[in-house]
Amino acid sequence: MTSRTTWTAAALRAWLRRPWLARIGVVVLLLGVWLIDPMFISPPSRVFMSLDALLETRGVPAALRVTFWELGIAFVLSVVIGLVIGLPLGLAPFARRSFMPIILLLYGTPQVTILPLFVLYFGIGPASKIAFGVSHGFFPVIVTIVAGVQNIKPILLTSARSMGASRYQILRHIVFPHMIPSFFAGMRLAMTGVLLGVLLAELYVSTAGIGYFTTLFTQSFDPTRLLGLVALLAAMAIVLNEIVRRAEVHFSRWHSE
Repeated sequence: MTSRTTWTAAALRAWLRRPWLARIGVVVLLLGVWLIDPMFISPPSRVFMSLDALLETRGVPAALRVTFWELGIAFVLSVVIGLVIGLPLGLAPFARRSFMPIILLLYGTPQVTILPLFVLYFGIGPASKIAFGVSHGFFPVIVTIVAGVQNIKPILLTSARSMGASRYQILRHIVFPHMIPSFFAGMRLAMTGVLLGVLLAELYVSTAGIGYFTTLFTQSFDPTRLLGLVALLAAMAIVLNEIVRRAEVHFSRWHSE
């Protein structure tokens, strides 16, 4: 009887430790918090029922397209800039010791304080939103690439050079495969940073995009459509995160070879 009870308890613990169950628990908890004060926060049922009306609101579909386009451009630029700067810093100890403290200092500076400079230089159009998103996105890529390159065992690089490997061969067969985990971690952080930067710029200086309608619905005290926009943003972030995750799974085969 005792052994059966022990086996049942162990099976129950194993079942409760399933990742999908934990995710459901978190979602239920968030929905419970959401329902605390329905007077000021529209309940989930009303928000999701109003998504069709929100998408039919004049200007909202175009705003979604504008924001998604700005996010995509800013994210690609962040990854490219992060690679171009991060790889030399990671591979050159002198450059890393010289410039990484400056990069970390800039990374820790709240970029929202210099948003007016972006507006003055790039104007109030999409260029300022993209540039501000890039300013939030490329720092995580640089930091994680440098960390990933530093984790490469020096004996691998020394052996490759001693056998006459070219710079391209060293990057292709040693550097890139070993930095894949940290690189994709940086891409996920960059995606979050780009989303934050673009939306902040749209909130402060924009006549289009999701940030503009967020401000509009807040000023008109329309929590239903406001939370609907938040739900659409969450869906957008999930889609982007899934794209990065699938790319990580694909390139992880390269890492394991």
